[in-house]
Amino acid sequence: MQLGVISDVHGNLPALERVLEAMPSVDLLVCAGDVVGYNPWPAACVDTVRDRGIPTVQGNHDRAVANGDAAGFNGMAKAGVDYARDQLGAGPIGWLGALPTERRVADGRVKIVHGHPDDPDHYTYPREFAPDLLDDEELLIMGHTHVQHHAVFDEGIVLNPGSVGQPRDRDPGAAYAVVDLEDRSVEEHRVSYDVDRVVDAVADADLPPEIGERLREGR
Repeated sequence: MQLGVISDVHGNLPALERVLEAMPSVDLLVCAGDVVGYNPWPAACVDTVRDRGIPTVQGNHDRAVANGDAAGFNGMAKAGVDYARDQLGAGPIGWLGALPTERRVADGRVKIVHGHPDDPDHYTYPREFAPDLLDDEELLIMGHTHVQHHAVFDEGIVLNPGSVGQPRDRDPGAAYAVVDLEDRSVEEHRVSYDVDRVVDAVADADLPPEIGERLREGR
């Protein structure tokens, strides 16, 4: 069984469209959260994920947009939350609020969380990837850090596919991954997209300019 894996779209429609174009034919496409936040296409990104029926978990930005609480967020993040709440109707906001913090797919072989299996807000960086993160699943998928990485252990695979819409590992390419559960292989991918379009749209939406500019350096 082949899975396409995305995470941390963060309202970046040009990046999401490019990733979906580049994604090979897979048996199932899943998302590890944060469909919205930061960038100026929250509605289009939610619609794309919903219309495709992509199994998704709730990220911290999804939760903040759903409940209107951006406590602890920096200025850029709060601006993205406020913008998304202004742009989204009751239906999409309700969908974000109803997303689970953990989801199992592929007959339980795959577990999807946003931050960490025990704490959805914990940033689980590659140095923490270890077999003890796994329970009885063959593949654990996490997002949140925006850092693309995977590790294969005897017990299973731990994967962060990286961020579609706001990479933070100094590679500006939109990130995704493809996993083959049968041969336990992971392919990490990056694709370029029209960052200038995002920068212009950020300005047009009167969002903080750094939201767009940081995309040029993947930070």
